[in-house]
Amino acid sequence: MARQATRTQIVLAQIAAALLVVFALVGLLLHGASGPVWDRIFTSIAERPGGPMTFRFILQPVMATILAAIDGFRDARSGAPPYFWSLVTGSTARGDRLFDGIIATSRVILLGLVMDVAYQLIEFGTLYPGEAAIVAVLLAFLPYLLLRGPFERLARLWGAGQPQEDKRT
Repeated sequence: MARQATRTQIVLAQIAAALLVVFALVGLLLHGASGPVWDRIFTSIAERPGGPMTFRFILQPVMATILAAIDGFRDARSGAPPYFWSLVTGSTARGDRLFDGIIATSRVILLGLVMDVAYQLIEFGTLYPGEAAIVAVLLAFLPYLLLRGPFERLARLWGAGQPQEDKRT
């Protein structure tokens, strides 16, 4: 049960998904996936909240949370199953649901990629594209993925998932 997305939203989602894949592949080609590379990535990610552009560690997850709340309430009204659960349990609409999440978070993902590239150029003087993809997914898509279902459940508890009675009678 995918949202009715505009052409612009679909294009942005495709661009965001393509850039994440390209960044990850270029990162693998340039730096590999050895133990020391992963150590550098995790050390770098752990040190980022204390460095320049710290505001993005608040901004991106907050934006993803707001989007998750909006879509969770929409899911409750439409009767859709919880988002993460429908992705995990082999739902027949898994691809549509995943793309729906990418459509919702595409602007935040793109913002995350741009901000991380700027951060890396300022802080390291070089670019680690695989790391930028990881950080964008961690800050933009992961909160959305984890919170959309709980917001849907809250909406059902608050009665947002129940059909409205006809008040014309």
